Order: sequence, then C-alpha cells, then structure tokens
Amino acid sequence: MSGNEKDKDPAALKEEGNTLFKAGDMQGALCCYTKALKLSDRQADSAVLYRNRSACYLKLEEYSKAEADASKALDTDPGDVKARFRRAQAFQKLGRLDQAFLDAQRCAQLEPKNKAFQDLLRQLGAHIQQKSLQQNSTDARVQQMFSLLLDGSANDSDRQKAAQNLVVLSREDAGAEQIFRNDGVKLIQRLLQSKQEDVVLSALRTLVGLCTGHQSRTMAIVNELGMEQLCAVMGAGASAVSLAACHLLQVMFEALTEGMKREIRGKDEAILPEPSKELRSMLRHLLEMMPASNVSGVGRDGAINLLVKQVPRKSLKNPDNSLTLWVIDQGLKKILEVAGTVAELSEGPPLTDNSHMSCSVLLSKLYDDLKSDKERENFNKLCEEYVQANFSRSGLDAKLRAIQTVSVLLQGPSDVGNRTLEMSGMIDAVISLCASKDVIHQQVAVEALIHAAGKAKRASFITANGVALLKDLYKKSENDRIRVRALVGLCKLGSAGGTDFSMKQFAEGSTLKLAKQCRKWLCNESLPPTSRRWSVEGLAYLTFDADVKEDLVQDKNALLAMCELAKSEDKTVLFAVGSTLVNCTNSYDVEKPDPQMVELAKYAKQHVPEEHPKDAPSYVEKRLVKLLEAGVVSALVCMVKQESPALTEACRECIARVFLALVERQEDRGTVVAQGGGKALIPLASDNTDIGKIKAAQALAKITITSNPEIAFPGERIYETVRPLVSLLSLECTLLQNFEALMALTNLAGISERLRQKIIKEKAVPKIEGYMFEEHDLVRASATECMCNLVLSTEVQQLYLATGNDRLKLLVLYSGEEDERLRKAAAGTLAMLTAEQPELCARIPGTTTHWLEIVQALLLSEITDLRHRGVVIVQNMMQAEKGLAETLMESEALEILSVLAKGGEGTPEAVSKVAQNCLDKAVEYGVIQSREGSEKSKGTEP
Repeated sequence: MSGNEKDKDPAALKEEGNTLFKAGDMQGALCCYTKALKLSDRQADSAVLYRNRSACYLKLEEYSKAEADASKALDTDPGDVKARFRRAQAFQKLGRLDQAFLDAQRCAQLEPKNKAFQDLLRQLGAHIQQKSLQQNSTDARVQQMFSLLLDGSANDSDRQKAAQNLVVLSREDAGAEQIFRNDGVKLIQRLLQSKQEDVVLSALRTLVGLCTGHQSRTMAIVNELGMEQLCAVMGAGASAVSLAACHLLQVMFEALTEGMKREIRGKDEAILPEPSKELRSMLRHLLEMMPASNVSGVGRDGAINLLVKQVPRKSLKNPDNSLTLWVIDQGLKKILEVAGTVAELSEGPPLTDNSHMSCSVLLSKLYDDLKSDKERENFNKLCEEYVQANFSRSGLDAKLRAIQTVSVLLQGPSDVGNRTLEMSGMIDAVISLCASKDVIHQQVAVEALIHAAGKAKRASFITANGVALLKDLYKKSENDRIRVRALVGLCKLGSAGGTDFSMKQFAEGSTLKLAKQCRKWLCNESLPPTSRRWSVEGLAYLTFDADVKEDLVQDKNALLAMCELAKSEDKTVLFAVGSTLVNCTNSYDVEKPDPQMVELAKYAKQHVPEEHPKDAPSYVEKRLVKLLEAGVVSALVCMVKQESPALTEACRECIARVFLALVERQEDRGTVVAQGGGKALIPLASDNTDIGKIKAAQALAKITITSNPEIAFPGERIYETVRPLVSLLSLECTLLQNFEALMALTNLAGISERLRQKIIKEKAVPKIEGYMFEEHDLVRASATECMCNLVLSTEVQQLYLATGNDRLKLLVLYSGEEDERLRKAAAGTLAMLTAEQPELCARIPGTTTHWLEIVQALLLSEITDLRHRGVVIVQNMMQAEKGLAETLMESEALEILSVLAKGGEGTPEAVSKVAQNCLDKAVEYGVIQSREGSEKSKGTEP
C-alpha cells in the first residue's frame, strides 16, 4: 500500500499507530490514531481508536485528555474493560479518587482474576481511606484556628500561633479547601487590617496557600478582597509586609494566567469564565500605584516588578502583545512619572535606590515587546511628549525631571533615550547643569551624561566636550557623590576601546589611576551604598584593560567589598558586578580573526585588534583562583536569588558566563558546588538569554561529569538538570558542548530508572541516536555510552525490538570498530539488550555477515572489559536459542571459550565463569560433550 493510500485507510493508520506505540513513539502513535478517527465512519472502530489514543495520552501524562477519550470509547461500548481501566488510571492521576474507584471496581467485577485491576482497587481504597481521615482531622484543626483568631479575649501570642498554623494548613490541599469553604477569606480580610505585622504576614501567606495553582479560588479571592485592599497592603511602609503582598499578587497572576492555558481550569475542574477581567483589573491598580504619593518605595518597586513579569510576552513566537499595548496606552505616562522623579526634590512619589533601575527595565521590556514600527513610533511619541512637557515648563525642578526621565530611558530603551536626548537644548542643559553649585542638580546632570556616554551616537560628542568637564568635577568637587560619578564617566569614556589593547583613549597609566580610586571608594564603608555602587560601575568599564583586572584580583579587600555589595539590598549593582566578573574571567566571546585576513589588513594598513599579554590563559587561570578564594561563588548565588527587575536577562547571562569560567578547571568544581553553585545554575539554565542558557547548561554538564550528581544536586533538584543538558544536544551548540552533555546524561542515566524516564520524556533518545552517527570519535562513543545506560529502560528496549530499523546492526558493527571506547560502549549495550530481550539474539546473525568474526574478536581481545562483554553476549545468545548455540560451537568460539573457561593468568574469574556457563549450556543442548563424557567414550573404544 502506498503512503497516500495508507493515509486514507483508517485500519492501516490504526496498525501503524499500534506499531509506533509498541516502539515507544507515543507522539507518532497519537498522530496516527487521530488521523484514523477523522476517517473512521464505524462507531465500533472509533471506540477502539479512542481507547488506544487514551493509552497514548496516559503515557504522555495528559490525563484530562486520556479520561475524555476513554469516556468516548465507553459511550459506545460500556463493557470495554480496557477503556474503563484506562479511565480509572486517568481519574486517579487527576485526583478524582471516588470515580477512579468505581471504574476499578467495575473492571474487577468483569475480570476478577486480573491482578492489575485488583492492585489498582486496593491502592485506591487505601488512598480514599487516608484522604477521609485527613479530611476529618483538617476540619477540626481549621475550626480550632478560626475560634482562636476570632476570640477577642485570647492573648496575642496564642493568636499569632494560630495565624501561623493557618499558613501551614493552607499549604495542604485539604486544609486550603476547608479554609476557603468555611468563610476563611472574610476572616483573613479582618486579619489584614491588624496592627500586628506578624498577623498580617500570616494572613498574606495563608492567601498564597489558597491561591497557588488554583484558578477558581484565586478569582473568588480577588473579587472578594478587592485589589484596592491588596495594593494598599503592598504599598504600606513595612518592607516584609510589602514583599509578602507582592509575592501573593505574583502567585495570583500565575494561577490566573496558567488557568487560561488549560482546557479545564482549577484543581476542582470547575468551568469558569476567562479571568482576563480580573487580570486587567489587577494591572490597572498596579499602574495607579506608580505615581501615588501614599505608596511606599518598596511597594512601588514591587508593583514595577510585577509589571515586568506579567505584561510582556514570555515568547516572541506568541503573536498577541495586546497586554503590552494596553499598559502603554493606560500607564506609560504614570511609569514615566516614576522615572522622572528626583528623590531629593519635594515633588514626586517616594522611591528606593532600586526604583529608577527597575523603571528602566520595565520600559525596556515594554519597548522590546512591540512588533511594528507604528507601535514603536507611538511609544517614542508618548515619551517625547512627556519629556518635552516638563522641559518646556518654567522652573528648574521641571527641567530636572525631564533630564532624569532621559537618564532612565537611556538605561532602558536606549533608542528612545537617544531621541529624547537629541531634543533641542537637552544636551546643553545637561552640560550646563554639571557646573551647577547645587549638588542635586549636578548629580542628575552627571548621571545623564554618563548614561549618554555609553551610546555610540553620543560618545564621540561627549568625549570631545565632556571629558574636560568630568575631569574638572572629579578634581575640584568637594562632594564624593559627584566625584565618584564623574570618575565613572571618565571610566566609561576611557574604556571605549574594549579589550583591544591598541585602542586606548587615555594616556598610559590613566586607567590604572582611575581603577585605583574606584577600588578605594569601593572599600570605603563610610560612603553611602549608592556611591560605592558607582565605583563598581567604573570598574565594570575599566576591567576591559587586563592591567586593571590584575590589580583588582590582587586587591583582596576590594574583591570582598564587591562581593558584599552584590549580596546587599542595592539591586542596581548586580549588572555592574556581573560585568566586572565577566571581564576578570575573560568569559566574554572573542572571535579570533583569520590569520590570513590579519595579514591582509596589515598590508592594507587597516586597524587590527590586539590582545593584551595579560589576557593569556595562564593569567586568566590565576585570576580565577583569586576570585574563588575571595568567595565570589557565594556572591553569585545571592545575585541569582534576587527577586528584582535589576536581575535582567543580560545580568543572568553574565552570571552564567562567570560560573562556566569558574568550573572550567576540574579541581575547582567541588568548591563551586559546596558554595551552592550547582543549585544556582538550574534557574540560570531556564530563565536567561539564549546564550546564557547554553553557558549555564554547559556549566551544569561539567559539574555532572566529574561530581556525584546525587550530591551536587540533592533531592528533586537532580531531575531539573535533565532538560538543560538535553538542550545542549543541538546543532546550534559546539561539538564540545554536545560531548559534555552526552557524558553528563550518561552519568544521570546510570543512577535510577526515574532519571532515565525523565531523559526519555525530554525526547533525548532520538537526539542521542543521531550523535551515534557523528564523525567525531569522542562524540560518537559518548552517545553510545549514554545509550548503554538508557537501554535499562523498557521503552528504549522496545525501540530495538521494533522491526524495520538498523539500531541492532549499528551496535554489532560498532562492536567490531577499532576505537576501544566505542567498542566497549557498543558491546556493553549489546550485552544488556540481549540479556533483557532474548528475542534480539536471533536477529544478530541477520545484521551482518561478519557478526561471528566480531563476536570472536571480542572474545580474543586483550582488553579484559571487551572479553567480558563478549562472553556475556555469547552466553545470552546460547541461552536464547539452541540453533545459535550450534552455530557458535561449530566455529572457533568453542576453542576460545574452552581456553577462557580454564582461567589462568590474564583471565579474570568473572570471564572464566561466564565462559564455563556457555560450555555447560552447549553440553545441556547436546551440541558438545562434557570433558568427562568425552573421556568415558574414549575408554570404551575397541
């Protein structure tokens, strides 16, 4: 039957689906059954297809779909015991135990002797009994907590304890449901109005428990409490309360948005209206918090953080950016009001040291989420209108607001910032205010000048006009806040040549002097944290120079001060620290030019970049050791934990690059793991730029190869390493990254069946099989080693059992290759497969005419491991079929096995024992005579 005919025949599609299912290709089988269902016109055939597709969905862990298909099969044939059993399994996974029990009970009635049905019935009975006991216990505990909290005569300590116990209860499904059903939300509403911070915190944490992963409860709570109250709590002065409220709103957003992605929303599977109304209401209230003077700085930062996380699209593949457009339309000017606020002036909302940086990140995220020139032009227009409205107003305060807004835009969407900077009179105003005698005016202007200097369009203009001004401020100002900012401006301009040793802006030694002053201010604890942060900013630019890198790593006090600053509450320092460490570790990407092109460039008198002698690998290695001694790993771990918009994807990429550099040497990996580096790398491998994800995944691979993964990634964390490692099995990655990923996956696959299942679920097997054909010897061998561990799983064994492929042939041929590592891996895989699936033994002679020579070569190998694998393969083949035993015994294998069975020097006992087992099996079949029998027959000869 041709391919086109098969696609039109439901019976053929069903058979193809069955074959794919047996081979472990669930997606392929699912596709075949779905096509067949569209073509099938007989109810009975459709019922079987629904039943089969239900089995696929069960394997793929899509339990709602599995239940739906099983139910459709039962609608046609209520006596279909397989469909009923599959529905029972789906109900169990969905937590609908009562329905699962009824289906399992019916299955057991129809087939009383079926062990699988009886086992499921017992299992469900035990779960239902346990849940009932738990429910009764929870009811009593919830009522007890409520009574204490509502009792006005109870002492404060008892009420606080009751509030904390309520938090614990809310984290259990049964407890959360009881709190919610017993009017717990109204009680929590009263607790939120308490004057005691501990009680308010407990109320917020209880709400987190109620909302986590549950859309229906979240919608009810949002409507009952109202966003006004939640935003008021977040905008309160207490930092801990504000952060807890911010976390609650984040959980609410996640519950609502995740619910929208699922077909059936909420754990209780209630059919609910779309939560878009609640989402828009929440976002509107967050935008209204921006300019509100009664909202604390911490609360405002929390609102900005939530907008950063919730508004832009998670993936640019999603075409719908309507939420971003709505926020720009409704709230861009409110965000710009925060951006333009100068904290020391009387007007404007309260800010923290992180507010402006958070604002620039939000503006950048919104701008990057726009799809067309028209949308970007509208964004530019709104920003220009706001800046122009302030700049054209009379009074210096308004002009300062305009300049501050430009400064924030330059840190965020720099294209927009450049356009506002080019507005008539803006640059002149900035430069003139730098000379102001008012420190606040000077500070705003100098910061704007610094941010403008980083943009290519303005750097040359400012180099020509601003250097003298910055030098003057640095030398003559009596205020360290101004001096440190002027210094950073000079650092920024002095680093314009990047890592190119031949392109230096300032005289020899100037950058070293600037760096020395930066380190001095960095170590000066009497300076405010913002000033010390600016000194790190200066080092981030100056450490392009290898001499500066060397001086910095030799200054232990400066390194310790920088690490402590990275752990502080000032989140704006994160990128500066990350950039400085990337420069010190040389973990940036450098494309080495073609030597022929370099010669041509020299001949044409073109500029050729030069590497600094102190950027040689030997210097970099010493710098890495110094950084590890200074405790840089613990600083990086703290940076990853920061819940702040300042921890941008670019910042995460810097951290991932530094981690990769730190684990380059095998002897340093233990130190990195011991200080929490392994744990920190996991989120970096999933939430990062594309390059950052690869760098973090490669660092994970290096750790997994040389460390015990169960120690490096304890508990559930080890399973989180699989996806990043599988992501390295891509053509976009280098062969080294492919190789390291395969080595790491080999280690994981050898630990447990659960890990092997995780690797299979991440669709790694086809990729690993692809690398088994790679030309590079090490990559090919490592892929085969990984497969050797994966064949312990039944699903992978089924792939080899499936007919119509050359998987088995490849292993047989690889067992005869010259590459020792590849031979060991292939022969080991063959030994395990033939032991687990004896029917494969009969197929080996059909793979190649040289199979016997390959097996004999393994038996004769001088390498003990290969000999051992060879005798195990022979033993498996002989145990599988008498015919195979006869073929082997008629060849030279008999003589070789006889020699191996005798043992002696050079033959391990394990090899001798298996060889003897082979001979014993041949005797049992009657293919050969035992030694005793042979001698006996000789004695009776005439």
